[in-house]
Amino acid sequence: MWLVFSFAVTKDTTTSSTRLDVLQGTLDLMVLQTLDSLGPQHGYGIARRIEQISDDILRLNEGTVYASLMRLQHHRWISASWGASENNRKAKFYAITNAGRRQLAREVENWDRIVGVIARLRLTGEQP
Repeated sequence: MWLVFSFAVTKDTTTSSTRLDVLQGTLDLMVLQTLDSLGPQHGYGIARRIEQISDDILRLNEGTVYASLMRLQHHRWISASWGASENNRKAKFYAITNAGRRQLAREVENWDRIVGVIARLRLTGEQP
């Protein structure tokens, strides 16, 4: 099984700092990890938490997060139910399923392998 993780670096003209736009495979991993760590969350809360953990290096729009949530729900890696948000508004809350926890373990394992490859490539680039 091949997993592709991609990042596109863009210049944010409003803050003059470099931020990352996160693509599909990596975002799904982060959403699953967030739900596994924090328990059920609504989409807005998931996006803000990932941005917070990244020290605002990652920029996530709600459309991107909701596309990830729909993909994950389609695979039955998360479930959804309606509830009340912190400000007492109706919101859809997402929770990781047992199948989602198994998928998360696979994705973390793959991610660790990719990080290892990148680390080895960086080390070979540092040699004289």
